[in-house]
Amino acid sequence: MNIAIACDHRGYEKKEALKKYLTEKGHKVVDFGTFSQESTDYPDYAHPMAEAVERGDCDFGITLCGSGNGINITVNKHQGIRAAYCWNEEIAALARKHNDANVCSMPADFISIDDAFKFIDIFLSTEFEGGRHERRVKKIPLWNVEYEVMNKKLDVLNKALESAKLLEDEIAEKKIKAKIRNLLKQITTEY
Repeated sequence: MNIAIACDHRGYEKKEALKKYLTEKGHKVVDFGTFSQESTDYPDYAHPMAEAVERGDCDFGITLCGSGNGINITVNKHQGIRAAYCWNEEIAALARKHNDANVCSMPADFISIDDAFKFIDIFLSTEFEGGRHERRVKKIPLWNVEYEVMNKKLDVLNKALESAKLLEDEIAEKKIKAKIRNLLKQITTEY
């Protein structure tokens, strides 16, 4: 699997350990930074990582920051991302089973490296259940919701246009009949 990973300075140590761990398991890890423990801003690394997952360049993503919240919020701004805040084994499994999450976000300051290994193993090995969850997951990206709203608006507009066309045809028919009556009157008065 190709796995994207990104963090801020507080997630750096765990990111490095996860990279090694995943590489030893045969995964290709694409590191979007940060590349040191020097204080930095997580959005600078989160956005490029999210874009790689959205494009399909990477199968899954992993994010880490101190609380896990900021970087998770950032990647979830991307419409093709379903990042889950994974802080225990059950949540990591449910993120995949029920939400088809494609990014695992973890709180670097609040979990051990062994926990991070467990959570990511569960996350990567758990399949999406689909079924009733699939319908819900499809409604998450705004582009799907906006598409549905646009289709409903187009349906209303098409119905209005059909009604206008019928009305226009009715008006045109009345005008034609009036012209015919006028022509008939002219013909009958002239002859």
